[in-house]
Amino acid sequence: MHRLFASAIALTALTALITQFFVSTETMGSPGLATVLWRMLGFFTVLTNILVVFTFARTAISGQRNGPVWIGGLTLWICAVGAVYHAVLATLWNPEGLAWWADQGLHTAVPILVLIWWLGFADKTGLRPYSALMWLVWPLVYCAYALTRGTVSGFYPYPFIDVATLGTGQVALNIAMLIIAFGLGGLGLVAIARLLSNRSV
Repeated sequence: MHRLFASAIALTALTALITQFFVSTETMGSPGLATVLWRMLGFFTVLTNILVVFTFARTAISGQRNGPVWIGGLTLWICAVGAVYHAVLATLWNPEGLAWWADQGLHTAVPILVLIWWLGFADKTGLRPYSALMWLVWPLVYCAYALTRGTVSGFYPYPFIDVATLGTGQVALNIAMLIIAFGLGGLGLVAIARLLSNRSV
């Protein structure tokens, strides 16, 4: 059962990513494969969904569940993708057609499926508050990556890290708030994991 569910998650994420590629190609005026991929790889959403594809494809193929720290972190990151999108970004545009399907796949379906997986199938043993601290590494690495790309290219994938528009101080504050939110979300997952582990004893 867990391998079938893992296959569904991997296929959902892969389908959404492929759909987004075609949407981006059309939106950008068909500039070529490399240009579209480079633009897409600037987004936390895309990069995290790629991690979902590889993580759950591995489980589907081998049957092996990932360790609690990795799968807990991935669950936090992809749920943050959905939360930030629906709370902040969804009001900034009104996608239609394939763009709507891609958005819903990347920001809604995949986060929900991964959360269900984590609650029902994932190994949650041994998670501690320190785990939540470890889970901050990927968001911090992404922020450094996105800001470096933006400085070089002038393109910032998200409005709340747009240094050219907001200035360095505001962007630093936004990132600090984002990291605090990740930290609180991570502590929440740890608390849920420990509660579920105690109930299963």
